[in-house]
Amino acid sequence: MKIVVLVKQVPEADKVAVDPETGTLIREGITSILNPYCEYALDEAVKLKNAHPEENIEIVTISMGPPQTKLALLRCLELGADKAYLLSDRKFAGSDVWATSTALKEGVVNLEPEFDLILAGKQAIDGDTAQVPAETAEQLGVPQITYGVKVQIVGKKVEVKREIETGYQIVSARMPALVTMSKGSNIRRIPSMKEVLNARKKPLEVLTADDIGIDENKVGLKASPTQVARIFAPPEKVGGEIIDGSDHIDSAKKLLEFLIANNYIKE
Repeated sequence: MKIVVLVKQVPEADKVAVDPETGTLIREGITSILNPYCEYALDEAVKLKNAHPEENIEIVTISMGPPQTKLALLRCLELGADKAYLLSDRKFAGSDVWATSTALKEGVVNLEPEFDLILAGKQAIDGDTAQVPAETAEQLGVPQITYGVKVQIVGKKVEVKREIETGYQIVSARMPALVTMSKGSNIRRIPSMKEVLNARKKPLEVLTADDIGIDENKVGLKASPTQVARIFAPPEKVGGEIIDGSDHIDSAKKLLEFLIANNYIKE
């Protein structure tokens, strides 16, 4: 059995800054990490591999990004992936979610066509669109289950416990299928020294668009139906006012004064 995990390298959430002149993200000098939700998906793949030794599961990670994305894929290898592919080419520059899903779909079809299950994070913490995995599943023509917190393999089907607004739901689909993962019980693990050393011996291949036969007219900026006109940072939240509640009469008086002063109620 083969499990493909789609991953993305993202800036650390507390390090993101926006250029006030251009409205673009400042990436120079910013530490990048493996997207946490992608890490949860990888952790779920490792759990499945350990739970089903009879299936001889192979875990393959695929990412599209600049050359430095190799660091995120190396972490995937440290955390239990068996091999990794990086799709890296200037032809991918400017890809929106649709063009990105096209590249990933072509990567899966050309590199690992006999996959049984694809796992991905429910969203990336930089864009938060949650669209790429769904669009990849659509382009592959396989069923998709989103917001999973636990995955089980039952015969030829995948059974997923998924988050919904009112609690949880159990959904199953025949494999091959794609599942996106929320956090659930998974954790961001720290690999052992042995795992770190072994990861350097595992295959990590960097491929261009030409290497996997991607039509350059289907990826990149010119193939992207949506474009970002401007990115801006939201205004910083100011701290609220705390009223000491030890004296309830005085507290009520101060609260009333606050509401009147800010025009929430009329005097």
